[in-house]
Amino acid sequence: MASLSNVSKIAILGGAGALGSGLARRWAKAGRQVVIGSRDPERAQAAVAAINDACAAQRASAATYRDAAAEADVIVVTVPFASQKDVLDQIRDLVGDKVVVDCTVPLRPPRVGTVQLPPEGSAAQVARAILDPGARLVSAFQNVGAALLASDAAIDCDVLVCSDDNEARAVGVALAEAAGLRGLEAGPLANAAAAEALTSLLIQINRRYKADHAGIRVTGLPGDPRHG
Repeated sequence: MASLSNVSKIAILGGAGALGSGLARRWAKAGRQVVIGSRDPERAQAAVAAINDACAAQRASAATYRDAAAEADVIVVTVPFASQKDVLDQIRDLVGDKVVVDCTVPLRPPRVGTVQLPPEGSAAQVARAILDPGARLVSAFQNVGAALLASDAAIDCDVLVCSDDNEARAVGVALAEAAGLRGLEAGPLANAAAAEALTSLLIQINRRYKADHAGIRVTGLPGDPRHG
């Protein structure tokens, strides 16, 4: 599976949160079926109602983490770092050969503007240690403003997509593009540490320059209008 052609449903675990609901909304508006996995049924139903209203179609549904993971073709994890292990433990036996996109950033309040990567090297490596060795794990979407995803505005931001699985990495890029972003293949899963660390840098930049949605853009690529 090197594209979204075989993907009929996307599970977003933590989909009632800001990042998860923003991604779910964009994928639903792009015509995809999404299922919001949440431990809070009321929040999940509210997110579903908002997404379906934005789409003027029934493209979103709600379920538990396990049920969402079981019924979807791709699983996207958008929970806080403190919840990552618990959620992955819950779905570990359901992953099989499905692509799992982990968006976790190891932020440790209150010092979220300081890079604090875990001993494993990154949240992506934490996920790798929890899931079966053959799991098709992707790391992506750490550097996109959730509030921007919740709007219909164009987003001038690149998504760095890391994975040890070439086809799974291509699926991550396709998911970024379906959300209206540019996805860039950024190498193996170990490189996710750089994208995760960038989140704390962007938080500091937002504070310093009184911005809300600082992101990253890779310049100089062929086909880029700014490529000289």
